[in-house]
Amino acid sequence: NLSLIYGRKKESGPVEVQMCQSILPMHANHQGELGAGQLLKWMDTTACLAGEWDCAVVDADMRWSSGVGQVINIKARVNRAFNTSMEVGIYVTVQDVLSGVTKRVCVAFSTFVAKPTGTHKVSLKPLDIQGSVGEMLEYSLASERRRLRLYNEQAFKNLMKDYYNLQDKGYRKPVVPVVSTELTRVESIELVLPPHANHHGNTFGGQIMAWMENVATVAASRLCGCYPSLGAVDMFRFRGPSSVGDRLVFKAMVNNAFQTSVEVGVRVEAYNCEEWNEGTPRHINSASMIYYIPGRDAEKQTFPVVTYTTLDGERRFIGSIVRKRIRMARKHILYSGDEGPISVPWDRSNQVYLGYNNVAALTVLAGKRGWEASNINDKVGVYVHEEADKLSLKVEMKVKTTAFYAFSLLADLRLRPQWDQNYLSCEEVEKADEEETIYHIKCTTVNGSKSRDFVVLLSKRQPCKNGDPYVIALRSVTVATVPPEENSIRSEVKCAGFLVHEIGYSTCKVSYYNQVTSGVLPYVEGNIAGWSKSMEETAMSCITFLEQDLLTTQF
Repeated sequence: NLSLIYGRKKESGPVEVQMCQSILPMHANHQGELGAGQLLKWMDTTACLAGEWDCAVVDADMRWSSGVGQVINIKARVNRAFNTSMEVGIYVTVQDVLSGVTKRVCVAFSTFVAKPTGTHKVSLKPLDIQGSVGEMLEYSLASERRRLRLYNEQAFKNLMKDYYNLQDKGYRKPVVPVVSTELTRVESIELVLPPHANHHGNTFGGQIMAWMENVATVAASRLCGCYPSLGAVDMFRFRGPSSVGDRLVFKAMVNNAFQTSVEVGVRVEAYNCEEWNEGTPRHINSASMIYYIPGRDAEKQTFPVVTYTTLDGERRFIGSIVRKRIRMARKHILYSGDEGPISVPWDRSNQVYLGYNNVAALTVLAGKRGWEASNINDKVGVYVHEEADKLSLKVEMKVKTTAFYAFSLLADLRLRPQWDQNYLSCEEVEKADEEETIYHIKCTTVNGSKSRDFVVLLSKRQPCKNGDPYVIALRSVTVATVPPEENSIRSEVKCAGFLVHEIGYSTCKVSYYNQVTSGVLPYVEGNIAGWSKSMEETAMSCITFLEQDLLTTQF
């Protein structure tokens, strides 16, 4: 009974259990490594003992393989309890018996949901966290993960609409020989026996995950022609129970391939005897599994480009792109580390050096390859670029005005509060010359935190020759006359700004770039994750501002 266990543990902190297993040949695959399905079974058992309720969703990230003879240690801990659900963190390490070296194998987070008995409403008491710094951090992150999960359904719908729109406009069309995802389709059936079920007669979630992993691995191997490794499990969703005597049908197929990774979608349908005869299945589980080519093979081989041949295949194909985007957003929102000091001291003596580097950094960012279209309409295009742990955004705007006119307005940051809703105010701190100016920007509050402020160097350059853009580059600097304020969070910009290209006499293209930092992230996370269109709205406001017949700055 969870309430008894939970109450018993309340004063000493979160409920935590551990499992220790020696990896035997019976647990390993043909390569002598611990099978991912077996690991998922152990993880599910440990998490259930910590949570004691029905699991609804699992997210897992696999980092290292482990082999026969090594020791697996699985620790499951209730990170946080909400009103009718709780998050259980699962942390898996592997220890080499001979060397004693321990490595992190996997991290997963399971959401357990309370099911009321009759008319009795279940309500959990909050955790009394008095543990380590790590436990306190996970307690805080659990709330963020829950927030992202709650946004996930609407974000997925928004992004699916955007990417269908891109597909219709001809973006993301393959230009090389492709493989049909239909060739990877796998179907398998299992009969639920008493050893597969718990004391209530319901099938172990871990057993179902192991069977799902099996068919997903077969599907992925059919595409790449080798033995891929499971790298992550995305939204392992339990939709309903199955019990002893049920027939479970597992359907797997590659959804999409991304050079070094491939996503496989798995669906589980359950039938009792009557449902089997009538052909009316129950959809009880679904998951997206991410595979990689392991070890040395990864340097020599990439996954083939795939395409779809059916409407359902198109839905899966686009859905995998959306899930990849959401995973990227989740990674940066939850785990973006401290970049360290970004601002450089401002001094007249290093003005030339700082101005040059400011403009050069923006030029390099704009010249990067691999910008992925996120949303495009007639006037605005939003693009995302990820390189290692660096995330950058680009917004392209088509403006009916001259390039010089747009440059003149955008180069005076004091005007930006008129069109950017995130800017409360912007004051000029120091004007070094006609090309370099220091500004103090005060921004709005986000997610209930303090407001943020930035001290930036703006460097502007006019074209040297025809075809060159107008440049407005921004980066954070430290100025003694503008110390941090108690009522705001001093944040930093690493590289941002505008490039303005002349298209015709009265038309230009304005491209805004921003290499996202922890200080900028709160203002753009909704766009990255898909639940907000604030960047598109701000871009439209900027276009309206630039197209009005008003010039307030003289050069």
